[in-house]
Amino acid sequence: MEAEERLTGGNLSVVVRVGDTVRREAGPWTEPVQALLLHLRGMGIQKVPAPLGFDAQGREILSFIPGQVGHDPLPENLRSDEILMAAAKLLRRLHAATTGSALLRLSGWQAPVREPVEVICHGDFAPYNCVFEHGTLVGVIDFDHAHPGPASWDIAYALYRFVPLMASGNPDGFGTLPDQIRRAKLFCDAYGLTDRAQISAILKARVAGMATFLREGAARRDERLLANIAAGHLASYEADTLYLEKIEIELSRALTF
Repeated sequence: MEAEERLTGGNLSVVVRVGDTVRREAGPWTEPVQALLLHLRGMGIQKVPAPLGFDAQGREILSFIPGQVGHDPLPENLRSDEILMAAAKLLRRLHAATTGSALLRLSGWQAPVREPVEVICHGDFAPYNCVFEHGTLVGVIDFDHAHPGPASWDIAYALYRFVPLMASGNPDGFGTLPDQIRRAKLFCDAYGLTDRAQISAILKARVAGMATFLREGAARRDERLLANIAAGHLASYEADTLYLEKIEIELSRALTF
């Protein structure tokens, strides 16, 4: 047996590396996720892990993508406009590859299906789920929260994390409001998003939803989510929701003109 190396991150599950593979806890959602990864690679998108089945412990096996993961707070070398645009283009490719596919009819996803169903959302498209090498985006990982839904749901969270559209007190944030607006426009342009009228409102709802998710987890005494709250994540989501409400009109005008 090859030695197991626990990987950093894995906020809600234990992830280990074994040789050139990654092993992670499986669940009812794993089979549709593996079908999604197989589909994406079949569509020529090699920046996602290859699904390799399950090991003797019942864990999901995926190919390992070497490089630097964009853990928070995002390092200076990963804050470039080039990486921002590359992320937007990759997200567009993921969405385009699933538009109209049979995957949209699969059940068993961990995250709830969200209407209107347009694409398979990654569900957590952020720098901490991307891999970089020499300042270039080389992969996206952790599709556990993938689910059918509107493309805007994914785009909104990507804007929150990659721009990032966060309050000044958030330790993961950087840049002034004018910087954030400029980068938000750059992301939308690179993605090719034409209908931007509601993206600011969806962004606010997306972040508020993260706060609700943690509160509900706390109410049922979920230890992993309680640890998230203790680490300050709930306070950050609440503060960022207020910030996004404050700038919603200004951001929406900037993105649509």
